[in-house]
Amino acid sequence: MNTLSYKTPSANSATVDKQWVLIDADGLPVGRLMSRVASIARGKHKTNFTPHVDCGDNVIIINAEKVVFSGMKMEQKEYVTYSGFPGGQKRINPRDLMNKNSRKVLENALKGMLPKNRLGRKIFHNVHFYEGAAHPHEAQKPQTITL
Repeated sequence: MNTLSYKTPSANSATVDKQWVLIDADGLPVGRLMSRVASIARGKHKTNFTPHVDCGDNVIIINAEKVVFSGMKMEQKEYVTYSGFPGGQKRINPRDLMNKNSRKVLENALKGMLPKNRLGRKIFHNVHFYEGAAHPHEAQKPQTITL
C-alpha cells in the first residue's frame, strides 16, 4: 500500500473556494445569528477547513437594525469601552447602541466569536453589515441562506 496517496489535503489561499452568502437578520436573536455567521465566515462548514487559512465564505447581512435579544438583555446588557485615560470608561446598553449604530451590536458579537489574531481580523473583513434590505453586492450573485 502506498502511504503517499493517503495524505490529508490542507487548504491554502490558492485552493480555497470562496462563495458569497446573503443572510436576512430580520427578527433573529443576535447570539444565534452571529455564531452561525462566525462559523460560515471561518469556513468550518467546509470539508477542507484548515484552522490557519482564511477558507470561509464572504457573508452579507441585511436588516441589521431588526435583530432582537432574548430576555432582558436589551436593557441589562452593557458594552464597556475604555480609552486608557482616567475616567475614560464608557458604558452603553444595546438599545442605545442600536439607536446610535445598529451594526456595532453585530460587529461586537462577531469579533468576540472570531480568533483574536491577524487571521481573525482578516475574516472579520469578509462579513458585510447593512441596515435595510439593499446592499451593493448584487454582482457577486450571493446565495440566500435562511437560519
